[in-house]
Amino acid sequence: MAAREGNLEAPTRHPLDWKNPDFYNEDSLNKELERVYDICHGCRRCVSLCNSFPTLFDLVDESDTFEVDGVDKKDFMKVVDQCYLCDLCYMTKCPYTPPHEWNVDFPHLMLRAKAIKLKKGDVKTRDKILSATDTVGNLAGIPVVSSIVNASNKNGLARKALKSVLGIHPDAVLPEYHSTTGRKIIARDFSESAERYNEANPAGRTTGKVAIFATCYGNRNEPHLLEDLGKVLTHNEIPVTLVDKEVCCGMPKLELGDLKAVEHAKNVNIPEMVKMIDAGWDIIAPVPSCVLMFKQELPLMFPDEADVQKVKEHIFDPFEYLMLRHKKDLLNTNFKESLGKIAYHAACHLRVQNMGLKTRDLLQLIQDTSIETIDRCSGHDGTYAVKAEYHEISMKICRPVVTKVQKAESNYYSSDCPMAGHQIGNGLKEKGESDTKPHHPLTLLRMAYGL
Repeated sequence: MAAREGNLEAPTRHPLDWKNPDFYNEDSLNKELERVYDICHGCRRCVSLCNSFPTLFDLVDESDTFEVDGVDKKDFMKVVDQCYLCDLCYMTKCPYTPPHEWNVDFPHLMLRAKAIKLKKGDVKTRDKILSATDTVGNLAGIPVVSSIVNASNKNGLARKALKSVLGIHPDAVLPEYHSTTGRKIIARDFSESAERYNEANPAGRTTGKVAIFATCYGNRNEPHLLEDLGKVLTHNEIPVTLVDKEVCCGMPKLELGDLKAVEHAKNVNIPEMVKMIDAGWDIIAPVPSCVLMFKQELPLMFPDEADVQKVKEHIFDPFEYLMLRHKKDLLNTNFKESLGKIAYHAACHLRVQNMGLKTRDLLQLIQDTSIETIDRCSGHDGTYAVKAEYHEISMKICRPVVTKVQKAESNYYSSDCPMAGHQIGNGLKEKGESDTKPHHPLTLLRMAYGL
């Protein structure tokens, strides 16, 4: 190999060649895993990010040769199982990403391994259920059923049974389900906003009209996020509507390696989004992982589809959108309430969008408000933290975040990823601070506006 000189250029991503038959060739996969594992073993910069790297390095250090060639290839998947595709190794740590000649893309290599594992049928029923967010949400969102589900999730005996049957850790935070969905709230409370603000005010890349992609989580689990988003947008005289039809963005299926299911979701969502974009609407989603799906993963999976690329250019994180408006003096900065000190956790799937910390920048505009930024992974991932075999590891990954929140002694703690917020809350609960709860940045901004 060439000398170990790191990449001095920004990392770039190659398209995911997932329709090539060789993508699913297990011998080819193991050869590439061994190559990349050897590079990682010689570097070890990512040891503090997640449990994939300590798992790899322990396998090497406990082998007969103390090198990757001494690791049984059957154990290669132990590293894969610990990866939840946060992308931080690629975007913040690895010096050997493209355009470096070693061409290391650790997350997409893990994704390839997960896809092969799924194709072999080596996936638990639990994992398939957890990734079926639309199906689970539609069932659990039935009025009577949602009450039963929410009550059971807080019942110790029921949680022990859930661990026994499905392998869900009894101490993991499980989301609540609501029969009054976020989409219903937007349709009910904001349908007249397009008439009220009938003249859109474009600014930069924004048209000044927003169609909300609700997301599974925003729709069923925390519909108040969509209400907060709608309130903030209309307070800034931005018309609000919904993408007419949507299914899950596909991120849970991506993390499972089910790329065919991702394609199916794409085939539903992209035409609906393009229809709105062509009618002059921008797209906003309240969950960073869902925005990242349309900004990065789908464009890399379908690089030749013009409509996928169009959505990539017209979908925004809420605070990204508002700060683009602020550049053109179109953000309402007449805040009614100060927020004091906020311990702000920058979610992984927000950071890897390479747009800067727009949430922090906006919240800092609020008078008498200061931000303590925390840029460590919470270890949640949506499903990783709820699985019995990974929950305690996830809480260990989150521990530095919890410690920083405690030391900040803030008025509020917050994360753009609502699931990460609850993970932090769970960590605080473990340390005896049971009366605290996260406030999403959209909620904080609504509070600052006095809405």
